[in-house]
Amino acid sequence: MPDVKKIATRVSYGNALAELGREHEDIVVLDADLSGSTKSGTFGKYFPERFINTGIQECNMIGMAAGLATTGMVPFVSSFAMFATGRTYEVIRNSVGYPCMNVKVCASHAGISVGADGASHQCIEDIGLMRLIPNMTVMQPCDDVEARAMVKAAYEHKGPVYIRFSRLATPVYNDESYTFEWGKGVTMKDGSDVTIISSGMVAIYSYEAAKLLEKEGISVRVINIHTIKPIDEDIIIKAAKETKMIFTAEEHSVIGGLGSAVSDVLIEKYPVKVRKIGIMDRFGESGSAEELLHLFELDSEGIYKRIKKEYTGKF
Repeated sequence: MPDVKKIATRVSYGNALAELGREHEDIVVLDADLSGSTKSGTFGKYFPERFINTGIQECNMIGMAAGLATTGMVPFVSSFAMFATGRTYEVIRNSVGYPCMNVKVCASHAGISVGADGASHQCIEDIGLMRLIPNMTVMQPCDDVEARAMVKAAYEHKGPVYIRFSRLATPVYNDESYTFEWGKGVTMKDGSDVTIISSGMVAIYSYEAAKLLEKEGISVRVINIHTIKPIDEDIIIKAAKETKMIFTAEEHSVIGGLGSAVSDVLIEKYPVKVRKIGIMDRFGESGSAEELLHLFELDSEGIYKRIKKEYTGKF
């Protein structure tokens, strides 16, 4: 999509925070010395008195945010996904999830599209970790418009929220008429043969793959699940009843992520076979974001090839 406007959702996060900061004086933003990369520094530029750089102390940052929440402030905490969820898991569990604190954990640089930083920084477990915590809402926007709407919705929601943002600039699919609905999936494209259930930037690539498959006579429905917990069971069950195959596609491990969440719904409510496209129980590698998405078959070409092979039995 070379002629389409592209914006990284981490940039959208920073812009949304700054906009909300003008309207709500109870917002406070914390960052663990990565504000230039997470884009939380955009808020800090306008509201330095409500911006706290904790230094490289992610666990302390979460504890500080939980404490601020007890005073009526609404803390947004930012770091890379690997540090925001992996390094801090126990503190989020016991200081945010267990007491149901009104803390918003907003992580950038998620998934393999982090690129050349390599496997140590490519967090492919974060959705699974956050899904496991009671009281935690888990969300991932597909583009700039959805990301900005999601940040606003997170502020309005009372309780813990985890939002996953990407480093890579990605196409803007939605226009300004878009309305974010909490816990509701979005049908990006209708179809009757195959359904792709996706999230984040991979939802855009799934939409592109669907158009390629349409040219070969395969009718593809594409569903964007922006709220992974609580998940929209109705849209998933409807797709399982109305199409012949269900695929999930995500920039996350196939263990514990969106594919697992979709499977949980269908196992209980309408058992069908689910084919997962994602990171297959392995670590990432170092390379450009585009190279890695291609290597792991998470770009539009990879998703297209995988679904065509599974659906037709040949390629």
